[in-house]
Amino acid sequence: MHERRTYRNLVKSDDLVQFEVIIKETDLLIRAEKDLSREAKESVLKYRNQLETYIAMNPDFERSLVPIEEASHVPEIVREMIRTSSLACVGPMAAVAGAMAESVSKDLLQLSNEVIVENGGDIYLATSRERIIGIYAGLSPLSLKVGIVIEPGETPLGVCTSSGTVGPSLSFGKADAVCVVSKSAALADAAATAVGNVVREKQDIERGLERGKEIKGVSGVLIIVKEKMGAWGKIKLIKL
Repeated sequence: MHERRTYRNLVKSDDLVQFEVIIKETDLLIRAEKDLSREAKESVLKYRNQLETYIAMNPDFERSLVPIEEASHVPEIVREMIRTSSLACVGPMAAVAGAMAESVSKDLLQLSNEVIVENGGDIYLATSRERIIGIYAGLSPLSLKVGIVIEPGETPLGVCTSSGTVGPSLSFGKADAVCVVSKSAALADAAATAVGNVVREKQDIERGLERGKEIKGVSGVLIIVKEKMGAWGKIKLIKL
C-alpha cells in the first residue's frame, strides 16, 4: 500500500528541480539540476530487479533480522546491504531504503552535479551549498522544530531516520526519531534501525547514543523521544 508522505509538502529547494519516482514500495522524492525522472525511473527499476531476483533465490535475505553471510557474485546493492547491516548487527533489509537512495543518487550524479534523493526519510545528497534537513518526529513536540545542517564539503552524505512511532518500518523501540549520519546511506539506515531498537523510553537516549558510537562508519546520531533529545558526534543542529 502506498503511504502518503505529507511531510514532503514542507520540503523547499527552489534552486533545484523536484520530481517523484514511485515504483511499488519504492517512493523517491528527488531534487537535481534538471528533470531526470526518466533516468531515475530506469535506475530504480534496475536496482529493484537486482533485489527482487536475489530475494527470489535467497529468501533469507529478506526475512532475516540478523546479519547474513555474503555470497559471491552478488549485485553491488546487495553486497552493500549485507556489509552495512553486518556492521550494525541487524538484518540486511534494514539497509534497503538507504541503499536504494544512494544507488539511484550515484547514477544521477553522472548527469547532475547536485542530487538529493529522499526515500521514506532516508536521504543521500551531494550538494554545492548548505542544506538543512528538518527532522520529522511524529507527535513529539520537537517534530520539525530541529534540523541538521549539511555543509557541501561533507557531501556526498547519507542522513537516515528510523522511528518506532511513525511509518511502517520495523523497529523494536519506541523512539519518535533516530537520525544517523554516515558517508554511506545504507549504513546510516541500518544503524538507525539498530539504535532505534534499544530506545524504548526517554531514559534510553544515552544508551542509544552509545550504541551508535559502536558502529564503525557512523559519524553522528540524533535521538528524539517525546520532549527529550540527545545527540552525539559530527552533527550540527539548528532550531527551525
